[in-house]
Amino acid sequence: MKLSKAYFGLGSNLGNREENLSIARQFVEKKMGLITSQSRIYETAAWGLTEQNAFLNQVIEIETAYTPDKVLSLILAIEKKMGRVREIKWGARIIDIDILYYANKIISTENLIIPHPFIQKRRFVLVPLCEVAGKFIHPKLQKTNLDLLENCIDMGEISLFH
Repeated sequence: MKLSKAYFGLGSNLGNREENLSIARQFVEKKMGLITSQSRIYETAAWGLTEQNAFLNQVIEIETAYTPDKVLSLILAIEKKMGRVREIKWGARIIDIDILYYANKIISTENLIIPHPFIQKRRFVLVPLCEVAGKFIHPKLQKTNLDLLENCIDMGEISLFH
């Protein structure tokens, strides 16, 4: 069984945000594969729709035997089980799990885009991503995550939580 590395961005801005991230990590490990690395947790102002609670964000690296489509369906099931309701784009949420990268794959279907199309535009993704995969090369942009962070125009504040 071949394992692939995948990188997920986790975010929460409702309820006990830190506990939500912890529960999400537990579900990911139980359903998809071993977490091999995780960033520290960061607090950031909301992005996109800014009039809402601050987010806690984290990036995890996993090893999974599942295909990208199966990973997406498992993520959606975890989000639903944790109580995520999708009403407003970029709205408040108990949990958000984004597939940032899946190995070196480039996928563009109606339901799934990998690498995540906004990685290079979001400081709150790049800072924790660089902790776990700074030298990983974005398969589409052909730049490391560290290079993407250095050139990121998002100047949103991001601070370590705790």
